[in-house]
Amino acid sequence: MKRLLYILLLSASAVSGQVKDKDSIQLRIDLSLTGFWQGGNVETLIFRAAHKIDYQFAKNVKFRSQNSYVLQEFGRSKADEDILSLNFLNINTHKRLSPLALAFFSTNYRRQIDYRYILGGGMSYEVLKKKKHKINMSLTGEFEHTEFQTTDFKIDDYDGFTAINTWRSTLWFQGEHHLFSNKMILKHEFYFQPSLQECDNFRWRGDISLEFPVWDFLNFKMNYYRTYESVVVAPQLQEDEFLTFGFTIKNYK
Repeated sequence: MKRLLYILLLSASAVSGQVKDKDSIQLRIDLSLTGFWQGGNVETLIFRAAHKIDYQFAKNVKFRSQNSYVLQEFGRSKADEDILSLNFLNINTHKRLSPLALAFFSTNYRRQIDYRYILGGGMSYEVLKKKKHKINMSLTGEFEHTEFQTTDFKIDDYDGFTAINTWRSTLWFQGEHHLFSNKMILKHEFYFQPSLQECDNFRWRGDISLEFPVWDFLNFKMNYYRTYESVVVAPQLQEDEFLTFGFTIKNYK
């Protein structure tokens, strides 16, 4: 945890040290640190770090990497420690309809997922692209491999397996809106990811945030994050949600 915080602080220094205009920069970096802490009779810690990188290789090729780390502790006992890395390569980005490739990696402490990787591709469509409002939808297909630490699942049909492989399809919906003369920024991301082989194997995730600019490179952030996964180890719940508060540092205005 201390090593991670040190890396994040170094990233924050690098981001804030090279602020540029959004339309003139080839590499865009956002670093968000949000959380909640309570001490005294009940000790609670919720911490979430999210890091987004947009790199324009060429006029028509863009790479995006969205990475997050979540830690939860109650009474100094770890409840969650999760890593999620979403990586996209978009081609022909000057067109409203464009192909993309993706590669994901994740871990989940409480759900006893050692690791999960997803590889695939599909098409992305720009529903709305204006200076202050952007909405994007994507439809992709993927192969998924998940390694669990147990063979006991909430859905009995999956009992006895430590590894689960499946083909999936994912519907994405993303948006960003600059409101009230850029005094508030609304960002939202939602995806639904069913298996193409088993109807009882699906998941969805919703991520909504409000940001309020403090300086050119610093925003105050409120973030609500909710996930659902049907295939979980027993006796874990299938749904989780987080509400956190913090800041976003970026290298563009």
